[in-house]
Formats: sequence, structure tokens, C-alpha cells
Amino acid sequence: MVMKMGGQYLVFLFLSLAAFLFSFSQARSITTSTKPQILIETNQTAATARRCPYTLTIKTSCTSPKSTRDRVSIAFGDSYGFEVYAPRIDNPSSKIFESCSTDTFQIHGPCIYEVCYLNLKRVGSDGWKPESVKVYGPDRPAIAFKYDKFLPNGVWFGFNHCHKRSP
Repeated sequence: MVMKMGGQYLVFLFLSLAAFLFSFSQARSITTSTKPQILIETNQTAATARRCPYTLTIKTSCTSPKSTRDRVSIAFGDSYGFEVYAPRIDNPSSKIFESCSTDTFQIHGPCIYEVCYLNLKRVGSDGWKPESVKVYGPDRPAIAFKYDKFLPNGVWFGFNHCHKRSP
């Protein structure tokens, strides 16, 4: 789904509101308050790609700022070039990414094989320190990426454990 920035923001707001109103939270912070899941539709790398659901659990470090208003994007994929990309997974009004919390996201995107890379991008002045990100996909075991570092501002930061595939 490719749209101009304003359209993406409206879609994100709509999906965030829908997720808040129609889903039960699986995310809990240390203080046991609950938060809604966020449903994000991503763009596809190929028009004919099958679509698959993914669940992400992102744990924010206890040494992260209490909250962040920074814009957070995520991209993950496999060694065949299939990628799931969400340009914005944050929502400052819903207290996502508070320190010592775990947030759960439902993302739909192209079906990928084994997730072997994951990158996060933060844009803003508050700062944010993710502790870990787990990706659950259909018919695949969950894979975890341990960050435990403050993300630099304005650049993609993450892990690539992919092995090049021969044609």
C-alpha cells in the first residue's frame, strides 16, 4: 500500500483507533496496565506477493526515557529479498514505548521465509532504547533480536544474520 505521507498518517490513525476499539491487549507493562495491539498494513515488495500476518513484541528497556514521542519505523525480511516495512509503528498519544513496557503489534505484509534481518529507525529528540524485538510469523518459529542500546537518530539500526542465497 503506497501512499503519500499524509495518507499514511491518516491510515495509521484509523488503524490505531480501530485496533484500540476492537482488540484486546496482549501487551503489559511492569505496572500491569494494558495497552491495545496496533494493526499496521505495510507496503508490498511485489504486487503479486501473498500476504501474511506477523506479531511483533517490542520490549522497551527500563533505562529508556519514561516515554518517547519519536517516530519509529521497522523493516524485517529474509535472505530472498522479501521485506515487511512499516513506516510508523509509534503512537505518542497511546503511551507506546514507555520504559519497562512490552508492546504488541499485528503487522500484515508479504509472506517471507525465515526472518534473518531486522532494522529499527527512530526520528525525534526524545530518544528510545529498545531492549528486544521478537517476530512471530506463520509456520515459523519466533526470532528475537536483542538491542539494549539507544537507537541513533534518523538512521536504520539493527541486525543482519542473512546468508546470501545462490540463484
